[in-house]
Amino acid sequence: MCGIIGYIGEKNAIPLLFSGLKRLEYRGYDSAGIALIENGRLIAFRRAGKVDDLGREVLGQGLSAHIGIGHTRWATHGAPTEENAHPHLDCRGKIAVVHNGIIENFRPIRARLAAAGHTFRSQTDTEVLAHLIEEHYAGDLLAAVRAAVGQVEGAFALAVLSEDDPTRLVVARMGSPLILGKGDGGSFVCSDVPAILGEVGEVVFLSDGEVAEVRRDGFRVLSKEGGEIAPEARPVASDPFSIRKGGYKHFMLKEIHEQPRAVGETVREKLTERGIGFPELPDPPTGFDRVYLVACGTAYHAGLVAEYQWESILGVPVHAMIASEFRYRTVPVDPRTLVVAVSQSGETVDTLMAVRRARESGAEVIALVNTVGSAIERESSGVLYTRAGIEIGVAATKTFTAQLAGLSLLGLRLGEGLNKLSPPELQREVESLAALPGKLAAALSLERAVTELAERFYTAHDFLFLGRGPLYPIALEGALKLKEISYIHAEGYPAGEMKHGPIALIDERMPVVVLVTESFAYEKVLSNIEEVKARKGVVIALTDRPGDPTLIELADHVLAVPSAKGFALPAVYTVPLQLLAYHIAVLRGTDVDQPRNLAKTVTVE
Repeated sequence: MCGIIGYIGEKNAIPLLFSGLKRLEYRGYDSAGIALIENGRLIAFRRAGKVDDLGREVLGQGLSAHIGIGHTRWATHGAPTEENAHPHLDCRGKIAVVHNGIIENFRPIRARLAAAGHTFRSQTDTEVLAHLIEEHYAGDLLAAVRAAVGQVEGAFALAVLSEDDPTRLVVARMGSPLILGKGDGGSFVCSDVPAILGEVGEVVFLSDGEVAEVRRDGFRVLSKEGGEIAPEARPVASDPFSIRKGGYKHFMLKEIHEQPRAVGETVREKLTERGIGFPELPDPPTGFDRVYLVACGTAYHAGLVAEYQWESILGVPVHAMIASEFRYRTVPVDPRTLVVAVSQSGETVDTLMAVRRARESGAEVIALVNTVGSAIERESSGVLYTRAGIEIGVAATKTFTAQLAGLSLLGLRLGEGLNKLSPPELQREVESLAALPGKLAAALSLERAVTELAERFYTAHDFLFLGRGPLYPIALEGALKLKEISYIHAEGYPAGEMKHGPIALIDERMPVVVLVTESFAYEKVLSNIEEVKARKGVVIALTDRPGDPTLIELADHVLAVPSAKGFALPAVYTVPLQLLAYHIAVLRGTDVDQPRNLAKTVTVE
């Protein structure tokens, strides 16, 4: 979840490191640091807080270096303090290490090294790596790093810099993402492509167990066994607009407004004159008798929507499961099981571990990811891409609606392959999804009305979100967005379940957001609203039937969402909930793009 950047080359490394760190700050913003070799000496700067705090100290000093590493931290072991910030140094102050991941056996290693005379200055697991490398160093940094990582357990991506070996960086990966790139006059290493966007034309994604040395003129990659390998280079599309706010106050608001494009590109790529077709998955599987959709966070909510949709057309059991639970439960998985792994980054560690468990049991695995070349893609049987583009805001928006669209198309294609859908049924759903970008654009026009609701309710202490059927997962997602960025306690519930507990919380101070559609259990949801009003709750109704006099009489506020049918329906209800969370957070003065305690890509367990 932390961000790593490294550079060696002809240019001054310092501005490149800070540029990369700013672009990686969504991965962690508790503290930041850099290490450089300047005039033959290793120097390091670290600060608690954000990258800008460090930059104010370093950039004005007129330093120049041609090799360096940087890090922005999401704290796991040890508080977000200067002493726990990366880079971490060995006892001599000549080896610097930045690390993303968790070293699970750091305590016994630390105890052994301390007993051998090593002095530790932090509470982190990472610092043991610096001292392990020091212990193994005998003039060859690459050999020392390989020996050190052979002794640690857990997930890691690391970059190492040595004063005694200033012509290269050494990097290694196990379970956490690490990317190499060759630019004009130098080479880069980073945790995520946005850090080096515009600097390189191609990148290499390291695989688990690989170690590499990075020099000015390129890099050499070694397998876990030590043999040199030739990794596949992948082109990087230059998209500088994605990493700029483009006139919006926050990346999140920009990305909310990019949803018609993100969904449009995801859908258009997969619709052909003959129907639904997937460039990367020409022959979707048919030999399965159960399906699991595994994911975390917002992607899990997309999987829940797909569960409701797919079970209606596939004729086999479909279950959305939180990936961290799937790993440890004894759910039946065998060669006739289809597992769909949903992840924006393709690096979410619990989802990756779920994929491995499924593959070990013989299941077929399809990845639905937004990042080409990710670990989940590489370890799956097949892949579908969403085309949302780079998402900088930590709270997922456009990637979620793109996942909804991608999963809808995959479910329809699977149903077609199983002969569970008639041609007219398939055509209706395809037409509805093709029209979805326009529906999302119409939903964005509700922003003024949503802003007025935000101004009325931003001081609330609690929210309840209710929905039925495929809108229940959207209620969960609406509550999650509000929690993530405004820090207001919010719960999402199936509307029919409200009377089994949450109703005890309802009073005149409780805003209750109810998702109402004429397509699913309309009268039942009206009854649920009656139950809320009987307890003096304040009802905010989002509906595609705004002219119903009964609903107008019951609800305190009615917001008319564009009408959409079938699989397209949930995405349309998502947009006003994202806008509500955003505008409430702005009014409360929170850090919308970098909410506290969160990181964009969760690569630690």
